[in-house]
Amino acid sequence: MEKTQLESARQGIVTKEMKEAALAEGISPEFIRDGLVAGNIIICHNIKHGNGRPLAVGKGLRTKINANIGSSADDLDIAKELEKARVAVKHGADAIMDLSTGGPVDEIRRAIIAETTACIGSVPLYQAALDAVRTKNKAIVDMTVDDIFEGIIKHAEDGVDFITVHCGVTRSTVERMRNEGRIMDVVSRGGAFTIEWMTYNRKENPLFEHFDRLLEITKAYDMTLSLGDGFRPGCLADATDRAQIHELILLGELTQRAQDFGVQVMIEGPGHMPLSQIEANIQLQKRLCHGAPFYVLGPLVTDIAPGYDHITSAIGGTIAAAAGADFLCYVTPSEHLRLPTVDDVREGVIASRIAGHAADIVKGVKGAMEKDIQMARCRKKLDWEGQFALAIDPEKARRLRAESGVAEHGACTMCGEFCAYKVMDDAMEKQAAKAK
Repeated sequence: MEKTQLESARQGIVTKEMKEAALAEGISPEFIRDGLVAGNIIICHNIKHGNGRPLAVGKGLRTKINANIGSSADDLDIAKELEKARVAVKHGADAIMDLSTGGPVDEIRRAIIAETTACIGSVPLYQAALDAVRTKNKAIVDMTVDDIFEGIIKHAEDGVDFITVHCGVTRSTVERMRNEGRIMDVVSRGGAFTIEWMTYNRKENPLFEHFDRLLEITKAYDMTLSLGDGFRPGCLADATDRAQIHELILLGELTQRAQDFGVQVMIEGPGHMPLSQIEANIQLQKRLCHGAPFYVLGPLVTDIAPGYDHITSAIGGTIAAAAGADFLCYVTPSEHLRLPTVDDVREGVIASRIAGHAADIVKGVKGAMEKDIQMARCRKKLDWEGQFALAIDPEKARRLRAESGVAEHGACTMCGEFCAYKVMDDAMEKQAAKAK
């Protein structure tokens, strides 16, 4: 068996994947290697993903953005999902998660992997559940342990780079949730599947009970384990309760076991959360999970903005990333309402990129503040092409300027001839002339 990236790093080896990831970040490969050893950086790259680019995530690196796509039982259009993948990558998504639960899911996943060089994630439990129902004539609760692991192997063989596994959803965590009480109980689909299986079979979560088996499979492909938050809060009122924190404690213990085995790990986090609790949650995760990279959905800082949850998510994502979160899962305007459209995907990616960049300035990530300084200089000179080149969404910026009608004096239509830049330039020129 080849060494994993983590095992290579521990032996002082700088791999080609480390070099490639470092080049993309504008840092040294040794920085990546040392972060791998410390467990606070990961490189997502399945050895079977031949067309994939290694993606480094973690401390000291640019905040990464993930876009969720995938079919449902009500919308099975493969072409649409491929277009979403293309649009997401075009607008700056670093990773794509295929969460398909309807139609030819194997075909969709493989097409998405072939479509792009982006990092690919998935939730193999969905695969296992669908295979049990469709091909084995079973109910989801009748899945065997082998059925679940067969789904994981199928995704590993296809080249998925990181898999979400809800290993911290245990019988003891369920009991804590029930004893404390929640408004929305469990909103994680994978978490709900797992709890339904445990309740019906009166057994422990197979991914927790057979964690060593999971590690052996993951290590063979050098996949990254994304330890899922099955008890993430689905509303602000459920945030930071006993179930969420108990699961996080378990994930910290599993992180240590995985890293000791040579497997890379990141942790998934909430969810819906009051803005005032975000920083404390990031600090708690980093402490309990040994500094492992943190991958957060949002967090969404209010529950009452359906249609605008890409904004509620960007607000929370900025706070989270500035406090140390490493990977933001986008939220689209369609969250809680429908399967996202192609336009929703674009809006979600852009909103998350804004959040990530704003946080990178706070974290002092190399090159982040420099972009804003360059933008300021271009604005001062009324250099529109320079501004478009630096913009997070250059197409929209260019379109809005063109739609307003471009004035001959070069300013925008907000101030026109009274543009502050032009007024100041004229004033400075007159002052310089007088000084002569």
